[in-house]
Amino acid sequence: MSNFVKIFDTTLRDGEQAPGCSMNEEEKIKVALQLEKLGVNIIEAGFPIASEGDFNSVKMIADQIKDCEVAGLSRANIKDIDRAWEAVKKAKNPRIHTFIATSDIHLKYKLKKTQDEVLDIIQKSVAHAAKYTSNVEFSCEDATRSSVDFLCKSISIAIKAGATTINIPDTVGYTVPSEFSRMIREIKNGVDDIEKTTISVHCHNDLGLAVANSLAAIHEGARQVECTINGLGERAGNASLEEIVMALKVRNDLNPFETKVDSKQIYASSKLVSSVTGVNVQPNKAIVGANAFAHEAGIHQDGVLKQRDTYEIMEASEVGIPSNYIVLGKHSGRHAFKDRLTEFGYKLDDEKFEIAFIKFKELCDKKKYVFDEDIEALINEEFVRSGDYYKLVSLSCSSGTKNNPSAELTLMANEEPITISESGDGPIDSVFRAICKAVGVDPKLDSYNVASVTGGMDAQAEVSVIIKDDGFTARGKGASTDVIVASAKAFINALNNLRWRKLHPKIASPKGI
Repeated sequence: MSNFVKIFDTTLRDGEQAPGCSMNEEEKIKVALQLEKLGVNIIEAGFPIASEGDFNSVKMIADQIKDCEVAGLSRANIKDIDRAWEAVKKAKNPRIHTFIATSDIHLKYKLKKTQDEVLDIIQKSVAHAAKYTSNVEFSCEDATRSSVDFLCKSISIAIKAGATTINIPDTVGYTVPSEFSRMIREIKNGVDDIEKTTISVHCHNDLGLAVANSLAAIHEGARQVECTINGLGERAGNASLEEIVMALKVRNDLNPFETKVDSKQIYASSKLVSSVTGVNVQPNKAIVGANAFAHEAGIHQDGVLKQRDTYEIMEASEVGIPSNYIVLGKHSGRHAFKDRLTEFGYKLDDEKFEIAFIKFKELCDKKKYVFDEDIEALINEEFVRSGDYYKLVSLSCSSGTKNNPSAELTLMANEEPITISESGDGPIDSVFRAICKAVGVDPKLDSYNVASVTGGMDAQAEVSVIIKDDGFTARGKGASTDVIVASAKAFINALNNLRWRKLHPKIASPKGI
């Protein structure tokens, strides 16, 4: 058996199912191109039947991606499969990924079907997909709460109908490594012709075991792992791509398996996904968290200085975290700035580069030192995230112990200027009230967080907000050396994302595996 493990990235499909994490077409393409650069084998681009927006983004990704397989998810029915194929058919290597639940609880309460009825659906749907392509993946949704006997029957029928990849999802994050290992072994022993397929696993993190379960499955013969950047996904998320890849790389002595992922692109991928979704990476997140390579305890610092591997099992550079933090200043020219952007993986046309350079110079006038993280925040702020319907033009506010807090701002709404003044409980509340008044929307502010991009009194503030309105959830991010301006940018970004979600609502359908 080959020791090569395929990395199936589902950030754009399952990752996007996290509340408020919907991405527009432009953002999805940016993420897909970065995933291609990262070196994943398969990009699950979306759920084409879910909405017209999902269909279009999957189709555009399929048209542009050349070095990865592109998969579209579908339920096990003819209409879904036809739509999925229509979206992915122009990909260099298209894949149809179809699924149906196999657990008793899903059959009884969701599908309201017997086992025999489900087996018939599997046969017909997989056979239909196989008419379009030989690259067909079949998933037994909620596999880990299914009877192994019925799993084996389902898989056997799927293989006979034309499935070339069989996925075993831990849909609700229920299993533990020893149990999952046993299930994979039983499937291998109980299914004829299983060796003709690739066994895949798709683990959720409800018990914090998604990565551990994935690694356990690899040891039992799984050769495809489905995962997301930053472990993004609904509920507790999915298996984290960066953790799986680095576990295989760092502990290759115990995990003698290979991937084609370029680990030096991990950090850039993490930052991009965080930026477009507005979901901050927790500081203690393995591999890509801000504290992943930080040492505060004196004993640890002393040990690292004497010999790095006393307390570090990998170097930050292995995952693409820059080692030279202070990079540029106000005397730096265009050439140096462009070189740094190239190192970060940003390719801007001449017009966007000039905008970025002007913003960089403005930042240099406000900060004593400009760090790599500052430049990344600047680029993400200006070019990565969507936010062009509403734009902040100017902002002023007053506050203090003896003044009534108030704010006056001008923003563009579809290129039309609107100037509004409003008061509130504080400067930020005043700003948010003014923005709501200007756009005619009054969402609930569900979450507000401030973090510094770097250290120092002149550090840029990065604000993250979550807003809810009419059953929709949207996130927003904004960065500035002025925390009030950063807050305004974040709120406006969230309103842009909220507007986009309302204009592109997903139809009521199962979200997948």
